[in-house]
Parts: sequence; structure tokens; C-alpha cells
Amino acid sequence: MDTKEFNINCRRCPRLSSFLDDVRDEHPAYHGLPVAPFGDEKARLLIVGLAPGMHGANATGRPFTGDHAGIILYDTLYRYGFASAAESISANDGLILKNCRITNAVKCLPPANKPVGSEVNECNSYLAEELSTLEPGSVILALGGLSHKACVKALGGRQKDYPFGHMNEQCLGELTLLDSYHCSRYNTQTRRLTAQMFDAVFDRIKQLLGNI
Repeated sequence: MDTKEFNINCRRCPRLSSFLDDVRDEHPAYHGLPVAPFGDEKARLLIVGLAPGMHGANATGRPFTGDHAGIILYDTLYRYGFASAAESISANDGLILKNCRITNAVKCLPPANKPVGSEVNECNSYLAEELSTLEPGSVILALGGLSHKACVKALGGRQKDYPFGHMNEQCLGELTLLDSYHCSRYNTQTRRLTAQMFDAVFDRIKQLLGNI
């Protein structure tokens, strides 16, 4: 039976489930299952990515761990006091997130790193449940336009009222949705997103959270 809470054995999306079956056959040492959120359950900062990467979270079982995108993310989290270490190596490396949790809009690895709309929608109930646990005044950091749209949908907003844009900041109920370009290899190597730009995002997060 479908539930709103994360289910590591979820097989709601036939295309994703079949793809993960094939990936596990090819990479038996990989996690190869839906990837659970990671971090402080009472966090006031929730970071939302799009989906696990093939050799990153899909391999390690921890969001943004084992791929390029996690390098800048975890280093930034450490420097701003949200992580106990500057590098996330594996799911059992002892790293702890403080007042921060990381999740994905889609919990399963999609083919070619591109989930289709129906898969984003199917997984949205999990995201909505995660967002519902946030205390008033919490901040949601959406990494990329698709993650932003998933958050707006999960919070019951109309997409046209909440456009995506780097450093866009919008209130949805008692929560603040803050946007950033995704910290992917493509965005950082093309300098669409620089380290200084990402720091500015976290400077604003600290202001919003009152430097907690």
C-alpha cells in the first residue's frame, strides 16, 4: 500500500524500478534502491536536490555523496556550521548534519539522470510529507528549477506564482523557499554557479535562520 512516508522498497514508478533492477545487476555493490533523506530530523534547513546520481547517491545510499555535486555542497555546509566534516565519502563515514537535512525530489536514480514528469509527481507525496515536518520559519533550499517546482507543488502553490531564479526567495505559508542553481559539475565548470555565488546563498540562509 502506498504511504506518504519514505519507503526504501517503493516501486511506484515502473520505469525507475525496472532501471534500478538492471543497475543492481550491473553494480551489485551499489545501494541501488530509493535513497532516504539524510540529516537532522528536526532541521530548520531542508536542501532539496533532483534525484540520486548513478555513481553518487545511488552507489552510496546517501544524498550528494560520491559525486561531484557533493564536493561543493558538503564543503559549504561544513564552513557554515551545518556539517561535522567538509567531505562526505560514504554512508558510514560518521559525518553528521546539524540543523540541516538533505533530500531529493525524486528518490530513485532515473535513466540519463532525467526523471519524467509523472515520476516527479508520483514521488511528490514523499516530499510533501518531509516539508510538513518543518517548523515555521524553516528554510527550503531548492537546487535547480525542477526541484523548485517539486517544492512548490508539494506545498500546494501555483507554479506561475512562484518562478524559479537563482537567489529567488519566496514565502509559502510559514516556510521560506530559497533557490540556487544546482551545484552540478556542468554548472560549476561553466561558472554558471561559482563558489562565491553558492556562499551568498548560505549567507542568506544564515540570515533567515538567525545564525542558529
